[in-house]
Amino acid sequence: MTKQIDLNYYLKRHFGFDTFKGNQEEIIRNVLAGNDTFVLMPTGGGKSLCYQLPSLILPGTAIIISPLIALMKNQVDAMRNFSEDDGVAHFLNSSLTKSAITQVKEDVLAGKTKLLYVAPESLTKEENIQFLKQLKISFYAVDEAHCISEWGHDFRPEYRRIRPIINEIGSAPVIALTATATPKVQHDIQKNLGMLNACVFKSSFNRPNLYYEVRPKMDASKEIIKLLKANVGKSSIIYCLSRKKVEELAEMLQVNGIKALAYHAGMDAGTRSANQDKFLLEDVDVIVATIAFGMGIDKPDVRMVIHYDIPKSLEGYYQETGRAGRDGGEGRCITFYSYKDIQKLEKFMQGKPLAEQEIGKQLLFETVAYAETSVCRRKLLLHYFGEDFKEETCDTCDNCVNPKEQFEGQEHIVVLLKTIGELKEKFKAEHVVDVLTGKPSSSVKSYNHEDLEIFGIGDENDSKFWNAVIRQSLVAGFITKEIENYGLLKLTDNGRNYITAPYSVMLTKNRDYDEMEEEGRSGGGTAAVDPDLFAMLKDLRKRISKKMNLPPFVIFQDPSLEAMSTYYPVNLDELQNMPGVGAGKAKRFGKEFVELIQRHVEENEIDRPIDMVVKSVANKSKLKISIIQSIDRKVPLDDIADGKGIEMNDLLKELESIVYSGTRVNIDYYIDQVMDEEHRDNIFFYFKEDAETDDAATALQELGEDEYTEEEIRMVRIKFISEVGN
Repeated sequence: MTKQIDLNYYLKRHFGFDTFKGNQEEIIRNVLAGNDTFVLMPTGGGKSLCYQLPSLILPGTAIIISPLIALMKNQVDAMRNFSEDDGVAHFLNSSLTKSAITQVKEDVLAGKTKLLYVAPESLTKEENIQFLKQLKISFYAVDEAHCISEWGHDFRPEYRRIRPIINEIGSAPVIALTATATPKVQHDIQKNLGMLNACVFKSSFNRPNLYYEVRPKMDASKEIIKLLKANVGKSSIIYCLSRKKVEELAEMLQVNGIKALAYHAGMDAGTRSANQDKFLLEDVDVIVATIAFGMGIDKPDVRMVIHYDIPKSLEGYYQETGRAGRDGGEGRCITFYSYKDIQKLEKFMQGKPLAEQEIGKQLLFETVAYAETSVCRRKLLLHYFGEDFKEETCDTCDNCVNPKEQFEGQEHIVVLLKTIGELKEKFKAEHVVDVLTGKPSSSVKSYNHEDLEIFGIGDENDSKFWNAVIRQSLVAGFITKEIENYGLLKLTDNGRNYITAPYSVMLTKNRDYDEMEEEGRSGGGTAAVDPDLFAMLKDLRKRISKKMNLPPFVIFQDPSLEAMSTYYPVNLDELQNMPGVGAGKAKRFGKEFVELIQRHVEENEIDRPIDMVVKSVANKSKLKISIIQSIDRKVPLDDIADGKGIEMNDLLKELESIVYSGTRVNIDYYIDQVMDEEHRDNIFFYFKEDAETDDAATALQELGEDEYTEEEIRMVRIKFISEVGN
């Protein structure tokens, strides 16, 4: 019957399109024929149409199981736009009032509703099960089906209960859809939904219009502002792992004149929904979000997806970057990476069940592999999803555009393959690398592998080197990783043949992002510091300090001068945005500095990167204001620390930050209480007359560690900077 249906007629009538994309038509015919269907299609490929169109053609109501309220609302609104009757699509979830639920049920029972969107949590409610039993169900669609698998990037335990509930409500064909699934996740989904015999339709995961880039995480906020200012008016999404970072970054972007809003699950539903709508309607250009944002958001012209934090899995990364360039136009995917972030994520896993920790670590290992690799990122990404990218290079990732140094890998690959064979193919990459590098880890010792002849056979290279060889051997097909068994490395037939008949294989040297990060930070400055200007500013500071009889560090510290030598502020407004300056200091000392910078800029015809003078959020945070108010009321410092739930050390850090940026505070009442007069005066005199630097450790050494404590020195230093510098 389905062969005779003119699907193009229905496509044009309901959606206004003339032709189907990719394998949409084939998928829809399979659904209309009453078969179970599994759809793997990248974001922007047109998954929704695969269940929307058959639901309009078939008698009855299609039940669409979807994980997010925002996604349902988005889809229901879209369906209503294509129909004359609002009753054509409804959702049933916790956001509805009782009267709204009644209206939904009336429309469904009256046969008006062709698509009913249900959250998995709502599907399990007894009253909803009884209601759905009354319906003629055309089919069930399980959207974002990767949520079923613990190996998927967004595991939802309630998704595991979908099959038993379908059996209870009444059997009908099932279509499962996901934009991202490795072979392991695909099998997991089919097994759990009882659809191992389903027809599988897999589109290519390659998105040729997306440009992939990984940058070392150095001054990431400044880098992001620079990127956004170079792309004004273009829609961008920035992903952060924590709600706190989302809010901080959104605020920083706003202060720097970028139209940005925050989005995370901790915000109230109204604000969240309003922010999403403003982004869709282009009232704002940028959304800073946790991964709670974006599932199913149909905005075709997102031009940049930036990851401030590396995601927990490559599937999450693929899904999130997939929101760029859905219209086939430009899409830049830029990720800021530091191995320290991976260590943080590993810490968060502690305390979880062991099996969950193992899965999490494996997923993180793949993410590190992607971030640190120097081979084609597209090749590595597609290999992860079980797809072979035939081209040698893609020309749309940073590694292909700026190829890294290559070296002959034949000998190293043979050593790796022999080691895996010697270990009976029963160990993960981490263990294999420990054996190769001769690291007697607890795992190696427990198997007595430090006694093997091969132990330390590759110790002339470090673990990062061997991890790179493993990754490139996986992509070359010499080894496979048995995900089912937590990533055990196995030799393929190709790998066994290679041991006996090796041939030349060029490997690519890995990038070391943490080294790049350290280099960028060395000397506390930045590679862009203008050395001539920096020297002139130091001379000026020295002259002023002599004239005012003050130590130079009271006027401006070196990091402030370095920032001035990088960004060339030429007025007091710009100057007060330099780190450690603030309005008070800019007013008191700034005039001669900006005049000097202005002259230097004009004489040398310098093109100032002033768009990158990043304004910090007025750093009178609630905590700082509250501390200043408590000091005004003469509350003892230890009581302030207790009241704020912070250590004394952290309170002193906050006070140092306050006085160094030019605000005056008077803590004499507390110093007089905890320190004798002579002690206080000796420290004060040291900073005024003897000190060449304001470093507390140096002061402690000079004054005598037996006589003074670091806490005393820091308190008097706060008093000194406040009175003399501000």
